[in-house]
Amino acid sequence: MRKEGIRRIVVRGPNWLGDAVMCEPALSQVRTLFPQADITLLVKPGIADLLAQHPAVNRTLVYDDRGRHAGLVGKWTLAGVLRRHRFDLAILFQNAFEAALISFLAGIPRRFGYATDGRTLLLTDPVTVPPRTAQRHQVEYYWDLLKPLGGHGPAPAPRLFVTPDESALIAGRLADAGIGPSDLVIGVNPGSTYGHAKRWLPDRYAQVVNRVVEDVQGRSGARVGVAILGAKGEEPLGKTIADQIKTRTVVCSGQTTVRELMALVKRCQLFLTNDTGPMHVAAAFQVPLVAVFGPTDWQTTSPFGVDAKLVRQPVSCAPCLLRECPIDHRCMTGVTVEQVYVAALHHVPLVAPPPAVEPAPLPSLSSTSLAGVTVFLDRDGTLNVDTGYVKSPDDFTVLPGVGAALARLKQAGARLVVVTNQSGLGRGYFTSKDLEAIHGKLRLILAEDGVTLDGLYFCPHHPDDRCNCRKPARGMIDRALAELQVDLSRAYVVGDSVRDVELAKQVGAQSLLVMTGPSGAEALADLTARDLPPDYVAEAMSQAVDWIIAHATHRPAAGLPS
Repeated sequence: MRKEGIRRIVVRGPNWLGDAVMCEPALSQVRTLFPQADITLLVKPGIADLLAQHPAVNRTLVYDDRGRHAGLVGKWTLAGVLRRHRFDLAILFQNAFEAALISFLAGIPRRFGYATDGRTLLLTDPVTVPPRTAQRHQVEYYWDLLKPLGGHGPAPAPRLFVTPDESALIAGRLADAGIGPSDLVIGVNPGSTYGHAKRWLPDRYAQVVNRVVEDVQGRSGARVGVAILGAKGEEPLGKTIADQIKTRTVVCSGQTTVRELMALVKRCQLFLTNDTGPMHVAAAFQVPLVAVFGPTDWQTTSPFGVDAKLVRQPVSCAPCLLRECPIDHRCMTGVTVEQVYVAALHHVPLVAPPPAVEPAPLPSLSSTSLAGVTVFLDRDGTLNVDTGYVKSPDDFTVLPGVGAALARLKQAGARLVVVTNQSGLGRGYFTSKDLEAIHGKLRLILAEDGVTLDGLYFCPHHPDDRCNCRKPARGMIDRALAELQVDLSRAYVVGDSVRDVELAKQVGAQSLLVMTGPSGAEALADLTARDLPPDYVAEAMSQAVDWIIAHATHRPAAGLPS
């Protein structure tokens, strides 16, 4: 497969919450393997919410299999929607025959997925399923699917992202229940939508929580609150446990959206759970957790990449993977309060007061204040430390405060586009795979502050090639004009070098010189001597963002020229 010819990709994600979390590293690697492609995620509504802020995805299409896409007519309708997008490649992490059939009906020329469920003839690129004896974790199962496309290395831990607004909303709801921002929060997830067989006994959860609360308060005197999570229909289960807990408790079962559940799980300092989707959400946020396993296979679906304590009772009939136990549920009844309590104590010394609630966006800016504004960003010296040539992700370090500053622009509705000269490719200092991995790391680091890039363009040529894309030539800007419909009258170029200011003046955008690169003072002196001063000089990205917001909204900003 000539990857440079792949411009539009649709990724069919898994259907279940936990599976979607375990698929996240592979989804991120799709972006790394195809850094210039437009990536669309096709998933069911709940998974669309789960991955709504994911930096690897340009857009999401919702597969409404219970509504407009139900039945054969609905599948044909969905295939028509995909056909109009003219995708070059479908990557099918969802294993069902249906996923291959819809991509086939949509006329997608390359259809890539595991050869499962009798769908081999519908795939142009079927991938052999790993043998059961391999005992591959589900994270690795999804990760390995991409190896024929150039995927390599060990699978990283899953990661999820919530916005400051979502964190602030959950902080408010907990405060309404008497749980303050400095209180420790223990999350309890006692249910399971898959079936009752995965549920540990509710009264035992309550006993463990009471003992852990007593222990934490005895050690540190900290105030402790408890949040009980669950799906719709599990409210009585949550209330049963809450009635037995001897501290402030809020029952959130059936009362949260997927996004709210994520923010609530992230707020916890300890998470007690069955083997369910929220368990994987907690692992993705690196929340210390204790997971009780019964009928499911702990070797393939345990929390991945986190210091989780698993508690299980080895019995001959497990893992059976049944929704309901046909006998005496011995895999769960055999798990004692003492076992789970001891596992929880492993985390108690690590439990610390939560960080301050992330601030909401500035109240003076609405989500559309900067609608139509595009900010072009240089990379080395502007977003990250300029080391000469960044040759691998290990050498890549984002400058302090950059993520938080760019988050303010995104929250106000601006588009962010990186334009960067990368002559190290032409010089042979690093490979295209190295550059893809570096940009993958950049996207993931920015995503921690809720920032997604709307575009990322790079010039790979040697300076002697005299190409039309190496800054200050305008080739990368012209690509953005064609692909993103940029209004240059509302555009800004932020960089640390002479060529960034020259580029801005050439295309008619506002120019900002940041002094975070190694030659900022020299660049400013050169520009001043040539009577090409930038429109604004900023000591750091945060100051540059202040000026852009003030200029774009025609408002004076403190200490800045209006």
